[in-house]
Amino acid sequence: MRLIFLLSVAVFAQGEAKVREMYTKYEYRIPMRDGKRLFTSVYVPKDASQKWPVLMNRTPYSVAPYGEDLYKEDLGPNKELAKDKYIFVYQDVRGRNMSEGEFVNMTPHKAVKRGPQDIDESTDTYDTIDWLVKNLPNNNGKVCTYGISYPGFYTAAGMIDAHPAHVCASPQAPITDWFTGDDFHRNGALYLPHAFNFLSAFGKPRPEPTVPPKDRVRFDHGTPDGYKFFLQLGPLFNANEKYFKNTVSFWNDMMRHDTYDEFWQSRNLRPHLKGIKPAVMTVGGWFDTENLYGALQVFGNVGKLSGSTTNLLVMGPWRHGQWARDDGSNLGYIHFDAKTSKDYAKNIETPFFAHYLKGKGDGKFPKAQVFETGRNQWRQFSSWPPEGAREKSLYFLANGKLGWEAPSVAAGADEYTSDPAKPVPATSDIAIGMTREHMVDDQRFAASRPDVLVYQTDVLEEDVTLAGPVMNSLFVSITGTDADFIVKLIDVMPDSLPVADYDGSKPETRRPPMAGYQMLVRGEVFRGKFRNSFAKPEAFVPGQISKVEYGMNDIFHTFRRGHRIMIQVQSTWFPLVDRNPQKFMNINEAKETDFQKAMIRVFRQTGASSRVGVRVLP
Repeated sequence: MRLIFLLSVAVFAQGEAKVREMYTKYEYRIPMRDGKRLFTSVYVPKDASQKWPVLMNRTPYSVAPYGEDLYKEDLGPNKELAKDKYIFVYQDVRGRNMSEGEFVNMTPHKAVKRGPQDIDESTDTYDTIDWLVKNLPNNNGKVCTYGISYPGFYTAAGMIDAHPAHVCASPQAPITDWFTGDDFHRNGALYLPHAFNFLSAFGKPRPEPTVPPKDRVRFDHGTPDGYKFFLQLGPLFNANEKYFKNTVSFWNDMMRHDTYDEFWQSRNLRPHLKGIKPAVMTVGGWFDTENLYGALQVFGNVGKLSGSTTNLLVMGPWRHGQWARDDGSNLGYIHFDAKTSKDYAKNIETPFFAHYLKGKGDGKFPKAQVFETGRNQWRQFSSWPPEGAREKSLYFLANGKLGWEAPSVAAGADEYTSDPAKPVPATSDIAIGMTREHMVDDQRFAASRPDVLVYQTDVLEEDVTLAGPVMNSLFVSITGTDADFIVKLIDVMPDSLPVADYDGSKPETRRPPMAGYQMLVRGEVFRGKFRNSFAKPEAFVPGQISKVEYGMNDIFHTFRRGHRIMIQVQSTWFPLVDRNPQKFMNINEAKETDFQKAMIRVFRQTGASSRVGVRVLP
């Protein structure tokens, strides 16, 4: 599994020799208002002919290499910016690596501060910027912040109550809420391999400032097969008993907090994104399984709570951080007919920073610059979701049909048996964690399972473009007292597509025949006991029809003429999502004997019409 601390890499590195040629490196321990000092590396252009603005990245991973005589191989979020010259600042956040203080995961924001001991990421960002503009030689008094994933959280949290010199921010794949939609949980369900694999390395304590080891020791699963490993792990409490041995404190915190209680609510960044002064450009990937939710939530909440600020959205056809890792021409077998990461770096990211830090360009940026998958093109809109998108519903019908009209029958349902001992795989690949490509994986392997319901439209006679949020409305009954529900929206390609070229000696050309490929466009899980409240779960009444309604992250995808739209419904998605015992309880305390089979019925009848709500763009 790739850990998200690797995403500090800039796309297409400049090379250490070039960085040394153009920049001088300094290291500082910048004092915060409570007296703690944060370790900060600064790269200043050797060109002293003018004053330069600051681009700052705050990270919990590392500002390595340490030592003023050791230089990074690349600077900034893309090579164009390093070539254009900025002062690049990298900081170990409080309590990580060489910075003093206590590290707190997803530091809760303190809306009211009564003195210098009331600190959070907004104060640490403010104090850092204040020191930089007062002490760095040759700076022009303007600072922008940026970061991907966890550094994206520090960017978003740091733009609250901003310093006057803090003129812009670009939170990219930012974390906003670790219970409802980002990283470790989706709608209360645990993303098991992501949480386990990440925290097994990142979650180990650091009692005092120290340079991190060059080679991080990763957890040895003893097998490349994550499905096998996590099934043999058994109930969640075994992770601590067998492997962590109480050395991973945040895993223990997660196990203690099974509901959306104060612990999680205090780490919800969304309500604090008000009164934002810096211009904001939020960046995300349509196929980012980790923090697509965070990107959309930051953009949406800044828009609602800070209406007067510049608030821009950029969404590309990317996995987590892909825009800073490769050229973005494809994700797995799905190709996008363009080097989308290069397009973004040159035409979107670089002009944004150049305008707000150097006054270049007219600053007339589109509200939303988003990539339309299916047709594979960049589009610009004055709002997101785009105006003119009509709300419609795809209804589950008899005989596996999917249609735009609600069923008119008095009785109708489909059923399957969900067995936690034999859960539906999340991918057909053998992998120890989340694969990079699973959000566009071919779903034919799942469609053939008896515990997966499949509904699909007739062959489309014209293109259908879906733009915006997706809402699942399921009417279900179960024989147990709890269950998970996974809904997948899928683009089924025609059976008559030509066979793709396949050269087994060249990994980049390995494409199977795409005819009939069932491309996952969006999939999401919901833990049923939270259907009415994440804070106060409720048991199902066995045999009684209940409504389970929840949103999926936005999409922008065109189902082309000749394709079909498919919906799959299931109750396990393993090991991506931890197993639900299908018994109402604190799942983190479940024993092996608590796991049981359940019969799931999904209704498609008048008054109980299961459907997926979408927005159709003309």
